[in-house]
Amino acid sequence: MAARGGGGIVSTNPCVDSVLVRILPPARIAAISHYSQDPSATSIPIAVARRFRGIAGTAEEVIALHPDLVIASTYTSPATQAAYARAGLKTLLVGIPDSIAESQAQVTQIAEAAGAPMGGARINAEIDRAVARWSSKGGPKDDMPPSALLYISGDLATGGSTLLNDMMTRVGFRNAAATYGLTHTGTLSAETIVMQPPSVVIASERASRGTALRHRLLPGTPQAVFPRVLINCGGPTIPPALERLAAIRAGL
Repeated sequence: MAARGGGGIVSTNPCVDSVLVRILPPARIAAISHYSQDPSATSIPIAVARRFRGIAGTAEEVIALHPDLVIASTYTSPATQAAYARAGLKTLLVGIPDSIAESQAQVTQIAEAAGAPMGGARINAEIDRAVARWSSKGGPKDDMPPSALLYISGDLATGGSTLLNDMMTRVGFRNAAATYGLTHTGTLSAETIVMQPPSVVIASERASRGTALRHRLLPGTPQAVFPRVLINCGGPTIPPALERLAAIRAGL
């Protein structure tokens, strides 16, 4: 059960923000991450994000808010974590989920810590419905699904063992990253893939140097846009992300 100190909940993690704004009344949220107020980093509508106080997540500004609970990333510096502890703040640290199942478990963890377990259950039910609706129903003839390469930004492509990889696989894609020796998320230039292009290139940007170069070097390869707002986080973002990926798959 969430603490009841009257200070609300502070989130310094934009992916936590996307859960909290869907399960709590605004008065219970003392502050959210400033990343949620950045169009390139948010997973919630900017108009919604700007209704809340945005913070950079420094120990000083968080402690000054006297929150009931701080939800932060596992990447939060040890010094900041120690400062929270000295101030007596209740803290929950969450990592980066690598699969849909892990993301759902994290939603449950956040919702329970915030004292809103039913809100987390609603989000996870929406994810379950989306997985059931958009998962590939391919049979034996689809032993070799079409390959896709998903660029997060610029030349940064997603590799295996990621939430994005899980979603791509669910809708019937084969992540092409391994074809080019990329086992984890990393850089893949257009020149690297030109000799053996994937069935489709998916990118978060309509206009960038990398996108323009790929269009020029791979004129015969379909290129689709997957909005950055669907890339940054899991949780509530999973249903629209699966729908968009499934639409790209169906369009090949």
